Amino acid sequence: MRVVLALLMWMSAASLLSPANAQSDFYTATPAEIAGGRPGTLIRTEILNGTPDGASAYRMLYRSVGLDGQPIAVSGVAIVPPGPGPAGGRPVVAWAHPTTGVQPQCGPSRSGGIFQSIQGLRSMLARGYIVTATDYPGLGAAGVHPYLVGSSAARSVVDSVRAAGQLPSAAAGRRFTVWGHSQGGHAALFTGILAKRLAPELDLVGVAAAAPATELATLLSDDIDTDGGRNLTAMTLWSWTRVYKAPLNKIVSSEAIPVVDQLAADCLESLTDIFSRLRPTKALERRFLVDNAFAEQQPWRSLLSRNTPGLLPRSVPVYIAQGTSDTLVRPQVTRDYADKLCRAGSAVQFDALSGVGHLLAARDSADAAIAWMDQRFKGVTPPSVCAPSQ
Repeated sequence: MRVVLALLMWMSAASLLSPANAQSDFYTATPAEIAGGRPGTLIRTEILNGTPDGASAYRMLYRSVGLDGQPIAVSGVAIVPPGPGPAGGRPVVAWAHPTTGVQPQCGPSRSGGIFQSIQGLRSMLARGYIVTATDYPGLGAAGVHPYLVGSSAARSVVDSVRAAGQLPSAAAGRRFTVWGHSQGGHAALFTGILAKRLAPELDLVGVAAAAPATELATLLSDDIDTDGGRNLTAMTLWSWTRVYKAPLNKIVSSEAIPVVDQLAADCLESLTDIFSRLRPTKALERRFLVDNAFAEQQPWRSLLSRNTPGLLPRSVPVYIAQGTSDTLVRPQVTRDYADKLCRAGSAVQFDALSGVGHLLAARDSADAAIAWMDQRFKGVTPPSVCAPSQ
């Protein structure tokens, strides 16, 4: 039961959804299709049913760029409010999802519960926003998912906004915000850092992040003795050894490597998925890492530093929410990051969610985050309410 509770706390509130049900052939693109347009252009779409409040929804396969600079296909979803768009185009909110897994079958757009997984969706649609939800590379569409690789996630977020602009009758404008939780909070911060360079034609007006992964070396080191932390570390190592060709066998014991492979093959979308991870998670308690201080060894030390978000441009305001009872993303680590942004002159609103753990950080901050984003779309001067030192 302790493992179940730990995994529940690690997963997002929207992870307990119906299993994946999308047709796999939608996600398969030929090299010619992938290379046939600029980043952010659509390869194909299909209509999704069951949207809330009369909105239209589309599953998208769009072009992007991989870490090696080569064109790739990325999947995701866009939800468009009903009715005609305003003269200046609809604002866009790019949702960046928390951890769902590290293999293609784990893409949220394949799940029957995609609309429930986007925190604050109905409120955003009611305000007239288009909402995009990238799967990230290697989730949904084929490829290795660069888990917690900031530049990869940022590009897929930006290109999802570009793709939404091509949907019929969407009337997407140039202005957008990004809103993410946990892994998605990490993606949101990197989008803030890189958006201007990646997509100068778009106007990022704000970044909102709930319980974001910030200092990765601290995150993995602090959590290695917890069930959620062992899962997170296993997925990070599994992904990075493929993305960066980093030597897994020098970090993970030979007995644990098959267990890591097993965990990497499982998604986090339902209670069934949680129970399927119990046995391998328990096995990692007995034998996992050769050295728990692997974050100090190369190339892992450099990779963790590279994928730890730094300062955002001062022109990009930031909203950060953090539960005070979070045992996965430590509250003080998030406070320290917010303080660093404040000292650098960024406009930061920091919300401490009293008694809230990791699981519910996005759900419990969604109203405040959306109100904050609405002010950014209206051009109101952003507040700066920095986190008090503790």
